[in-house]
Amino acid sequence: MSAVLAAVAIAIGSLTPGSEMPTNLPWDKFNHFVGYAGLAGLVGLAGLPLVRTFIAVVLYGICIEYLQIPVPGRSGGDWADILANSLGAAAAVLTLAGVRRFLLRP
Repeated sequence: MSAVLAAVAIAIGSLTPGSEMPTNLPWDKFNHFVGYAGLAGLVGLAGLPLVRTFIAVVLYGICIEYLQIPVPGRSGGDWADILANSLGAAAAVLTLAGVRRFLLRP
């Protein structure tokens, strides 16, 4: 349920017109990285296999980027945003893999 709420929060934040967005947010790529790392972490903790988690979160990020294209004041389809989303998802998945490996070692 937390992963669904995170995905909805990302969609709302991503699809809000630019004129309605706060002006004092931190660096845009950092926001993308953290948001998608959080989403991938929650999806991975929910039990989806980590490779599928990564693929699902990256595809979700790509879809959101392209849904932004018609939103006023937003630059959708930005490959730098997609890269930041993907790197965040990868960081979370790799972290979860490392934690699982550490906890499951004999």
